[in-house]
Amino acid sequence: MDIDVAILSRIQFAFTVSFHIIFPSITIGLATLIAIFEGMWLKTHNPYYLQLAKFWIKPFAITFGMGVVSGIVLSYEFGTNFSKFSEITGAVLGPLMAYEVLTAFFMEAGFLGVMLFGWQRVGRKLHYFATLTVMVGTWVSAFWIIVANSWMQTPAGHKIVNGKFEVESWMEVIFNPSMPYRLTHMLMASLITATFVVAGISAYYLLKKQNIPFAKKAMSMCMWFALVLTPLQVYVGDLHGLNVQEHQPTKLAAMEGIWPEEEESVPLLLFAMPNMETETNDYELGIPNLGSLILTHSWDGAVQGLKAVPPEDRPNVPLVFWSFRLMVGIGFGMVAIALFALILRRSGGLYENKAFLSLVTLFTPMGVIAVVAGWYVVEIGRQPWIVYNLVRTSEIVSPLPPERVLFTLIMFVIIYSLLLGVYLYFMRKLIKKGPPSMEALEQQLIGMKAPGYALAWVKSLKEKDNNATVKQGDK
Repeated sequence: MDIDVAILSRIQFAFTVSFHIIFPSITIGLATLIAIFEGMWLKTHNPYYLQLAKFWIKPFAITFGMGVVSGIVLSYEFGTNFSKFSEITGAVLGPLMAYEVLTAFFMEAGFLGVMLFGWQRVGRKLHYFATLTVMVGTWVSAFWIIVANSWMQTPAGHKIVNGKFEVESWMEVIFNPSMPYRLTHMLMASLITATFVVAGISAYYLLKKQNIPFAKKAMSMCMWFALVLTPLQVYVGDLHGLNVQEHQPTKLAAMEGIWPEEEESVPLLLFAMPNMETETNDYELGIPNLGSLILTHSWDGAVQGLKAVPPEDRPNVPLVFWSFRLMVGIGFGMVAIALFALILRRSGGLYENKAFLSLVTLFTPMGVIAVVAGWYVVEIGRQPWIVYNLVRTSEIVSPLPPERVLFTLIMFVIIYSLLLGVYLYFMRKLIKKGPPSMEALEQQLIGMKAPGYALAWVKSLKEKDNNATVKQGDK
């Protein structure tokens, strides 16, 4: 077979990690939102906060399960497809991955059962403690994964003995130059992703005129979150870009389509078709000097280009270039939605404007798409290195028959497509079912021995809903 086994192994890993990252990008943010909803209910006893917490826990559980199932495969691929990688970097990355399992996965899995099924079996404060532990567990899990990946991007705190990495300073390994920026950027991205998932489903309910009070509460909170988080993410992204320019200039050059060895007064390219054969951009459309201003904070600042390194040391420029623009485009679209929501809130049309609600519904999956695009920028932009400037990806590929790797790749595509279909089927069922009714909440509050005023609030809303149903029937 003519297909290179290294290319097949990379495609297989890229496919499986792209599928996997969908789920952590949702669960990290959703766990945080659920903790906020439950905390607000404990503080105010507003039944809508309890509705939000109890409704979104079920999608969280399904998404968490999908993340676990799809993530296990990645660990095996290190050994099957990239066996030399574990041998070379095991002393550094092995403990980091073990920390992720011991400190994070046990926190999430250990308290998830209490979070899901403990509403009427443990006290309210203990249940909230379980929810907070799951939330922190998702953060800690993300921390160790980002530490490991960031070390591969900007390796530090190591020495190489007989071709293998050994740790000299764990502090330098963990807090390597890119880790703080990448961790902040990823956690923010997950929060924004979950915010737009919740907002998108709420907008759908408002368009269908279903579960209106519940949807209004979620929409209002999510748009406030978006108004804070999206501009902050733009700022964090700018800091991350400056870090990439310092430590991975070739990746930055691919992101921006910069070819000369060094270019001053760099334009910001709005559109271009990078041509790796001619080492130029076709059909360029850019804003003069704006690229230098963003990348160097100087109007005519100089930026290293792709020709500063040999062709064999460059990534796939078109993929990096367009993945970056897709991520940034979605990000600025989210900023625009948050500002649009603020204008509508002031005019009283936040919950009735059909164009706005349709746009928010359309953006339900956009956070996930932006996260996947961002990971393509990170991972493809690092190539041809698996450990930046130290170990090439081609050097650590297992000597497998290409037809076997192709077979497993095809099987992964089939099985993961079926898994995604099952996931979407159950998510659709949960969304169609909607949040628990006030009658159900009343019974659960009795079982939870909630304060009398909390029960009275639910009863008043239940009567209000019943009266509204009667009036609708009369019409």
